[in-house]
Amino acid sequence: MTLIDNHEAVGMEGAPRLSEASARDYFELLKPRVMSLIVFTAFAGLVLAPGQINPFIGFIAILCIAVGAGASGALNMWYDADIDAVMSRTAKRPIPAGKILPEEALAFGLTLSAFSVIILGLAVNWLAAGLLAFTIFFYAVIYTMWLKRSTPQNIVIGGAAGAFPPMIGWACVTGGVSIESIVLFLITFLWTPAHFWALALFKMRDYGAVGVPMMPNVCGEATTKKQIVIYAVLTALIGICPTFLGFASLGYGAFATAMGLGFVWYSIAVLRMPEGDQRMVPAKKLFAFSIAYLFAIFSALVVDHVIAQIWLNAGGIA
Repeated sequence: MTLIDNHEAVGMEGAPRLSEASARDYFELLKPRVMSLIVFTAFAGLVLAPGQINPFIGFIAILCIAVGAGASGALNMWYDADIDAVMSRTAKRPIPAGKILPEEALAFGLTLSAFSVIILGLAVNWLAAGLLAFTIFFYAVIYTMWLKRSTPQNIVIGGAAGAFPPMIGWACVTGGVSIESIVLFLITFLWTPAHFWALALFKMRDYGAVGVPMMPNVCGEATTKKQIVIYAVLTALIGICPTFLGFASLGYGAFATAMGLGFVWYSIAVLRMPEGDQRMVPAKKLFAFSIAYLFAIFSALVVDHVIAQIWLNAGGIA
């Protein structure tokens, strides 16, 4: 059944009929792959924050952040259903595939948004809940409804939505925001353009077909490649800041430096990629490495912190 058929489908008495969506279809609305990265960075923020949090409350906090991130994805899919149906990368999503009606996705997203924010506020604290509410609003309204279709800087500004989770995790423990949590925010914020523009390079035709003004389509490949290198360098530099600020060790700093150099190296390979190269192999490699980079950086921060805590506890016992 197509999306149009779903809209026109009626029951025996002429009333609109609900789609026959499965639990898997609704799960796909949550953008689980994107959610997994968001949840992990939020967990890292929660672990790195000074102070204590009850493990059960911590679990509730991460669950609420995950649900809020999923709600953002559902609202994004609801609004972007028209262009998702045209783009090869998104044509099989639940709404353009006719598995879920747009109004069902909207209700689902709004319900999860309210649930996640209210529970986080009641169970943890209202600053964290407020940051989560702002993150959902920023992604669904500021980015999806406004920036995405209006400016080639959509990813630069809109990237803030994906950068807030570690700050939210930090706020869950401390009830506040600090320079350390801002650095965690900036790591993801500065990482996003190079990551997403690498994807945009080998999906230019898709974005061109739906009129979304992505950087390669509006400013050209050459400008996009230069911007990718700039943001890769900025990401590499901010990645080592935790060591200079004293909340990560020299060992982490060395690892972050190596990963940052790898990020820059892959971005330079994209810069050297021939204009109009249809294979886009360097761009695809950068896109894949960028995902590994972010997971590795936040994993290293968590491991470094845990080792430091074990060392301090062992010293205290001695």
